[in-house]
Amino acid sequence: MTVSTKPRGRILVVRGGAIGDFILTLPVLRALRDRFSSAELEVLGYPHIVQVAQSGGLVDRVSAIEARGMAGFFARNGTLDKALSDYFSEFSMILSYLYDPDGVFRENVARCSEAQFVEGPHRPDETQTIHATDVLLQPLERLAIFDADPVPRLDLGIRPPDESLDLAGAHAGVSLRWLAAHPGSGSEKKNWPEARWALLLEKLAEETRLRFLLVGGEAEGDRLERLARILPVERVRVARSLPLADVALLLRQCHVFLGHDSGISHLAGALGVRGLVLWNDTNPAIWKPRTELLDLLQAPGGLNALSETTVFERMREFA
Repeated sequence: MTVSTKPRGRILVVRGGAIGDFILTLPVLRALRDRFSSAELEVLGYPHIVQVAQSGGLVDRVSAIEARGMAGFFARNGTLDKALSDYFSEFSMILSYLYDPDGVFRENVARCSEAQFVEGPHRPDETQTIHATDVLLQPLERLAIFDADPVPRLDLGIRPPDESLDLAGAHAGVSLRWLAAHPGSGSEKKNWPEARWALLLEKLAEETRLRFLLVGGEAEGDRLERLARILPVERVRVARSLPLADVALLLRQCHVFLGHDSGISHLAGALGVRGLVLWNDTNPAIWKPRTELLDLLQAPGGLNALSETTVFERMREFA
């Protein structure tokens, strides 16, 4: 990290967590952007996740939270890395969502930076029923921001994607209806059984004209390829382990989305894609995607009790 003259109004948001956690923080970034329009806004987080907000113009820069030397900032009276100390000194405001119950990180930042430090919650209190986006927005009240839009929204603009990210492809000018399917999540207990996915996708291929974009990463293993093999080769595309910004460009071209309780579902919602989320037992009042475009589909006995027929009938509403 380079040392530079401290600019006026430079703001840092410190945010770790997975994809879903970051998407739920988008209203914070948009509110800061709107309230401090002339400020430079930077996120200290995971660059492979934050890149989607950078693509959408919500963030000017991103730095890696895994930077060497960060460990010293979590030790009371620890030795502080010189480059990081200089880095924190460049900001006039720092909003941190790190887990810091004893205030050690905050104290160490104050040793090297005169920035106004605003502390946010690491995660919502599960004993309450306040949606995560509302919880994450609460610290902004200290900045006189009381009316921020709590819905995550990600606008990637109208710039055309490059050829490899264009779902129209050779059919340019023809309206194609794509179903984006994310048959995984960060936890197997949140996943609908793969066999049910196979039966559903096969039935959708037979009875609709939908094309299929199968999205996933390492967590899905070979599931995407196995599901792709049951679909007509000319109607399926596998997007595995792509950069998140590229996944977003593909998702925004889709007509409908189907997924689980996962960060990709939150991303689809923020992009304005309608569809269904197969939901298990996570508290939806806190964690559901904050959009009216994605409906939750649950079964009294959990995901294992949710039949492919039930999901198919709901998906036909979108097809």
